Amino acid sequence: MQSAKIAPDFSFESRVDQPVCGIDEAGRGPIAGPVVAAAVVLDPSHVPSGINDSKMLSRSKRESLFQLIISTGVVGVGFGSVAEIDEVNILNATDFAMERAVSQLKLVPVTALVDGNHVPKLPCSSRAIINGDKRSLSIAAASIVAKVTRDNFMFKLASDYTGYGWERNVGYPTKEHIKALGSLGITPHHRKSFGPVARLLD
Repeated sequence: MQSAKIAPDFSFESRVDQPVCGIDEAGRGPIAGPVVAAAVVLDPSHVPSGINDSKMLSRSKRESLFQLIISTGVVGVGFGSVAEIDEVNILNATDFAMERAVSQLKLVPVTALVDGNHVPKLPCSSRAIINGDKRSLSIAAASIVAKVTRDNFMFKLASDYTGYGWERNVGYPTKEHIKALGSLGITPHHRKSFGPVARLLD
């Protein structure tokens, strides 16, 4: 017998002090571009239908949900720059992005639910939830906002740095991207501490 699909819900949110924000990031794996984090406080009475882990959604669905989330919830976004990634590593740069996302909220959450097994330094109580983007609606909403924000950032960069395929790979190390690195060289937006780029520098 097939198991039922698991969808994110408000189970975690209902067990912690309010208001609660969900936090997630996009862009830890690419070799180009920043890491982006989002913090989202959903209105339980106006939760857009269809929110799920951003990786489970089509681009068009993510973009439509992105608009609904920012119009019905409280949203903050933070970036960890390429320079920070190279200087302090991707984990610490992700922490910076998450801390900045929370600081951009128009309210101070009492509790933060963070995707993964690690929490950054936040001005509130926080809890890490493994696979949180598949289990918590707030984290799933944050995953959508972070993903769409970062993708749009990379789409804009793609028009200035043609040939790397960022309009398709958004900075991930696809065959197209790696080949372009060899023929076109390294841009200011490449992460010099990441293997494929570091090897070219060597």
